[in-house]
Amino acid sequence: MFDKIVIANRGEIALRVLRACREMGIKTVAIHSDVDANLKHVLLADESVCIGPAASTASYLNIPAVISACEVTDAQAIHPGYGFLSENADFAEQVEKSGFACIGPKAETIRIMGDKVAAIEAMKKAGVPTVPGSDGPLGEDDETNLRIARDIGYPVIIKAAGGGGGRGMRVVHTEANLLSSISLTKGEAGAAFNNDMVYMEKFLENPRHIEIQVLSDTHGNAIYLGERDCSMQRRHQKVMEEAPAPGLTEEQRKFIGERCAQACVDIGYRGAGTFEFLYENGEFYFIEMNTRLQVEHCVTEMITGVDLVKEQILIAAGHPLSYKQEDIVLRGHALECRINAEDPKNFMPSPGTIETYHPPGGLGIRMDSHIYSGYKVPPNYDSMIGKLIAYGPDRDSAIARMRTALSEIIVDGIKTNVPLHQDLCRDSAFIAGGTNIHYLEKKLGM
Repeated sequence: MFDKIVIANRGEIALRVLRACREMGIKTVAIHSDVDANLKHVLLADESVCIGPAASTASYLNIPAVISACEVTDAQAIHPGYGFLSENADFAEQVEKSGFACIGPKAETIRIMGDKVAAIEAMKKAGVPTVPGSDGPLGEDDETNLRIARDIGYPVIIKAAGGGGGRGMRVVHTEANLLSSISLTKGEAGAAFNNDMVYMEKFLENPRHIEIQVLSDTHGNAIYLGERDCSMQRRHQKVMEEAPAPGLTEEQRKFIGERCAQACVDIGYRGAGTFEFLYENGEFYFIEMNTRLQVEHCVTEMITGVDLVKEQILIAAGHPLSYKQEDIVLRGHALECRINAEDPKNFMPSPGTIETYHPPGGLGIRMDSHIYSGYKVPPNYDSMIGKLIAYGPDRDSAIARMRTALSEIIVDGIKTNVPLHQDLCRDSAFIAGGTNIHYLEKKLGM
């Protein structure tokens, strides 16, 4: 097992990794930018290293600086959390070449899954259902592209092969707009991702967003840990997540889960990962794989009892999985609300000093957050300041506990999106379960 791990991230996920390391008896090194010296995990870590100024490009995204922190502290491994360098294949490669362990997949796996066209091809080979599409990048021949769209059926969506996070995609409803849309998306993709390759898929009009959590080791073992419903989204960004997905049957869960686990074995996947699907009319359609820990991993932990971060560390150290598939039993229901420092009406970021912070409590309540009274939320990074998780023996009780927790939380001095979550937990469509990915934007009038 590793003696010391560098935590190459900030905020609540850095604190989450630190806690797992502490439980495992592993020393920690917190890297931070100069504005993050007072982050909770930095104050709690065994060692800390300032790696640069506030700009993430000069600090958290600075690969040589992150690796040098490992060198000067004699650490053996780096945990990248999520965001920043967590899905950067060059980073994973350079970490390994420098003689350290990168807690996550191998660089070549990240590259394959980061290229949406290559990922879809890999999933098809593994028997994972995918969205009907162009089966590869679109060429320059207009007639061929028009024919592909006719075969798929409108509406279609043009996607950048190197895109992600809701960027690099354009929906086309009529043939008249197809060729110009392809051209525009290629131009945007080249500028944003340095890769102008695009592909075409059927655009599903009212799908849900359901994802499968997997763990896979270096000994040929892979398991799935149920699913999460992440359909409550705004501009392709998740707002609230839950597990298990309302209305999904055990047969459906087994069908898609077994295929995801087998895909992990087929591609030689290592660590924790998530297969993301659009789900419509009882069918799953693969859209991408996230080769890292997800923000919403907490709800899976609550219903399975599996510590996903510990498993990541064990796998990276060469250990076989601690669990077999038959050990994974889903119990109860869990919800997660992403608490952001933002205006709940216009969603503008709201950085500043937190004058008073009081986390909620009670049976089944978990608050993952790095904030505290007096903490200054910087304007330089993502606005998420915490994740509120509620667990109950069933979905209704989990929602009831979440309502209570949202009424207790106090974050004074800045604005937060707590009022939005309070509204959602009273929303009749959400309470009924099974809302699609467009529901929240329609509710907000966007």
